Amino acid sequence: MRILFDTNVLYAAFTAKGFCEDVLEEAAGACVILWSRPLQDEFVELLHRKHKIGPGTQAALAAFAELCEFLDPVKLSKPVCRDPDDDVVLATALAGQADYIVTGDDDLLSLKRHQRILIISPRDFWNILMP
Repeated sequence: MRILFDTNVLYAAFTAKGFCEDVLEEAAGACVILWSRPLQDEFVELLHRKHKIGPGTQAALAAFAELCEFLDPVKLSKPVCRDPDDDVVLATALAGQADYIVTGDDDLLSLKRHQRILIISPRDFWNILMP
């Protein structure tokens, strides 16, 4: 499976011990995780803004990045999401031929699908990973 985790899921996984961390850990062993520089930059900026990034977080970020397949987002022919900032998620997923976008973002979840990519919650993805 080819998966793109939205920044909100990564944020929850990196900053709180809990469900999103479990989902990410399971996916890391079973899936190809897709990422792009724009999404990485957004995530790092969010971490800097809300938390102090110490050596442990930097090491975890580096280890996560090593697991990822980095892509250049495709250019979308027109805006898709009601929040235009979320179009980079769709563009990255398209570039990586993702099977799923895993997100907690209602603007993305409301789409349910973009082209052949299913847009699902972390809980729904867990149910796919751990039937």
